[in-house]
Amino acid sequence: MTSGPLATEPFPVHVFGGPTALFEYGGLRFLTDPTFDGPGDYPAGGGSVLTKTGHSRVAPADLGRIDVVLLSHDEHADNLDNAGRALLADVPLTLTTPGAEHRLGEKTKGLADWESVQLNRPDGGTVTVTGVPAVHGPGSREDIEPFTGQVVGFVLTGNGLPTVYVSGDNASLDAVERIAERFGPIDTAVLFAGAPRFAGLFDGEPLVLDSAQAAEATKILRARRVVPVHYEGWAHFTEGRDDLDAAFAAAGLSDRLQWN
Repeated sequence: MTSGPLATEPFPVHVFGGPTALFEYGGLRFLTDPTFDGPGDYPAGGGSVLTKTGHSRVAPADLGRIDVVLLSHDEHADNLDNAGRALLADVPLTLTTPGAEHRLGEKTKGLADWESVQLNRPDGGTVTVTGVPAVHGPGSREDIEPFTGQVVGFVLTGNGLPTVYVSGDNASLDAVERIAERFGPIDTAVLFAGAPRFAGLFDGEPLVLDSAQAAEATKILRARRVVPVHYEGWAHFTEGRDDLDAAFAAAGLSDRLQWN
């Protein structure tokens, strides 16, 4: 895909903890996986719990206008918590998985792989948001989804705008390669990382990219800038900022990282 004249210009991405980030793109304000509840234990199904260890750096009331929520999936509290669900009621559009569309209902649109929706820009023209593959664990989607559920990533494009990839909870470099084939190079990649693991599930393999895989994904995407999210604030995240810094340094990619 050929980048427009403004494609390499950076824009602010505000990271609030966990998978939650806010950015303005084409005059529209996008929020990823909203999580604002305080520390504590949250049910995760099957009698297990997710333990939140940190506070969000912002309250929903302080966000201002949100035009679109990009929700990778709705079934885990570390991607959509109680306060996040309440916020969705005030947002005009939530883009998410087809399954979540049925569960969340009104003002929600599910995107299958490579399905796109066009959003009107305030100043004219459109932003195209395309649903892209994501696998929430090691192995094939068919093997993983019965345990961890359906997940979607997003690619945002528009005339004269940078190409943006929001990975969602993805652990598959094969999926990243397919996305790169269609959309690379990526100008800004919002990569979910943190190497979340659970004892007894998939032999302890990470359910989302570990730090070395995030660096490899950066190479595959030919990403000019990477904004990491989903690496802090929960007990099951096993790799944090120091691990990401070290992995990107080892890969010679430290200049691609942007921290907020």
